Amino acid sequence: MQPDIIDKIKELASPLAEEKDLFLVDAEVKTGGGTEVWIYLDGENRSVNIDECAEISRELGFLIDAHELLGNTYRLNVSSPGLSRPLTDKRQYPKNVERTFKLRYRDEEEVQKMKGKLVDANDEAITLEGEDGAAVTVNYSDIIEAKIIPVI
Repeated sequence: MQPDIIDKIKELASPLAEEKDLFLVDAEVKTGGGTEVWIYLDGENRSVNIDECAEISRELGFLIDAHELLGNTYRLNVSSPGLSRPLTDKRQYPKNVERTFKLRYRDEEEVQKMKGKLVDANDEAITLEGEDGAAVTVNYSDIIEAKIIPVI
């Protein structure tokens, strides 16, 4: 799929999310066996509910059709990112303070891995407390991948 189509879909989806006090985390277009558009939304201080996803899906579907971006046959999925997807926007971190994370990050020239509890998230960096009690602060720009580990 052409990057300009994904960029256009993001451009259309972002204001719809912002109207609901949400933000666009990511958009993907998958082809093969039909075209699927995936829109992932999140809220800074709250979760995303299914009614908001349905409403944004209807509005975004109308806009995609009006701009003739994908033709007549595609499937549009609007949801929260879920726990299986890595965090990709720094606005996702503050509401997840006190949760356990698996983190891969750059430390100078090396890639480091860490599992620990997120104890702070500000505009520049996050701080994780490792299983050994040692705290590590990592700038957002150095994060390769951060995933929440679900607690059952």
